[in-house]
Amino acid sequence: MTDVLTGTGSSPTRLEGKTRATILCWFFGMGSLVAWNSMLTINDYYYQLFPDYHPARVLTLVYQPFAVGTTAILAYYEARLNTRKRNLAGFSIFFLSTLGLILLDLGTKGKGGLPNYIGVCVLVGCFGLADAHCEGGMVGDLSFMCPEFIQSYFGGLAASGALTSGLRLMTKAVFEDTHDGNRKGVLMFLAIATFLEFICIFLYAYTFPKLPVVKHFRSMVAAEGSMTVSSDLAAAGIQTKDVDSSRMGRLSNKELFWQNKDYAFDLYIIYALTLSIFPGFLYENTGKHQLGDWYALVLIAMYNVLDLIGRYVPLIKCIKLESRKGLLIACLSRFLLIPAFYFTAKYGDQGYMIFLVSFLGLTNGYLTVCAITTAPKGYKGPEQNALGNIMVLFLLGGIFSGVCLDWLWQIGK
Repeated sequence: MTDVLTGTGSSPTRLEGKTRATILCWFFGMGSLVAWNSMLTINDYYYQLFPDYHPARVLTLVYQPFAVGTTAILAYYEARLNTRKRNLAGFSIFFLSTLGLILLDLGTKGKGGLPNYIGVCVLVGCFGLADAHCEGGMVGDLSFMCPEFIQSYFGGLAASGALTSGLRLMTKAVFEDTHDGNRKGVLMFLAIATFLEFICIFLYAYTFPKLPVVKHFRSMVAAEGSMTVSSDLAAAGIQTKDVDSSRMGRLSNKELFWQNKDYAFDLYIIYALTLSIFPGFLYENTGKHQLGDWYALVLIAMYNVLDLIGRYVPLIKCIKLESRKGLLIACLSRFLLIPAFYFTAKYGDQGYMIFLVSFLGLTNGYLTVCAITTAPKGYKGPEQNALGNIMVLFLLGGIFSGVCLDWLWQIGK
């Protein structure tokens, strides 16, 4: 085996497998959100089972405290955590929780009622725990590697929404005219999501750590004092020596935050605005239109597809927004969408609403990638890992705030 801190063994400059690593990062991004996006996409089914309990708003509100609280704890202790175990735990919880939704529905025979709703809420809380493990762990892990890996990971996050929306529309169309068709479509849909989570566990455990490019970056960050990658390197057949990270001159989390507070604030307000509209407002406040019970599904699908497109727009260098001040102005200007959605829901038809939702998704994806990839990169590996965790914490904090603000649409109803 190779000792990365003594320089013996094969050359650390070997970067083979970059394309495969980029593809796997995209797949891990999809796996980090496919379970939760599945919940958002089948809310039409839960509105049938639990019409009096506001599933789109309540389930999102249940999810976020677990995600934000656990992420805050993990971000605080990130320098001492085993990244491999953290990410595998996240994907495993996602897998078991999604499987649990299937078993719960089968066990209750698709019936509603408060006890069954509480069971769904418990599993959604588990999704929050899994998200905190996966998203923060993966972003921190990829932050000291190639920028293309982060771009691909965030593209995968958006792709999970587009994929789930497409699958949901397909299963609804296939089973619409059959007995208990909506339930059959949901079960098939959840089975596919469960299988994807299982594949993520396998790929992260056995394939990703053995790619030469991944071993190269993890070896470099281990030499800089990181204690989070030793398990991943051991799985790839590489030995590391104990390094005292306190002697490596690493910046504290507080210092990293103050140097990048504008980027953290950008992510916070991006998602606070988005989640104040998506998905609760789209399910409950947009009225009835010609599309009938397909209307909310179409809105969710358009948001997810444009969010995915928006995350790849920054690949065109000439239109990527890199100015710190410009990013802040662009993020704040999105709050003009709130009155736009209010008046469109009140006076506009479904075409205007679909356009607005598409714009919401496009700007969400575009600004997210601009903020996360433009954040300063001139740090040591352990600092990049910590900064990635801080960014995800503020991103999830924005989601939690947006979920709470979404209830303001209910005033007067």
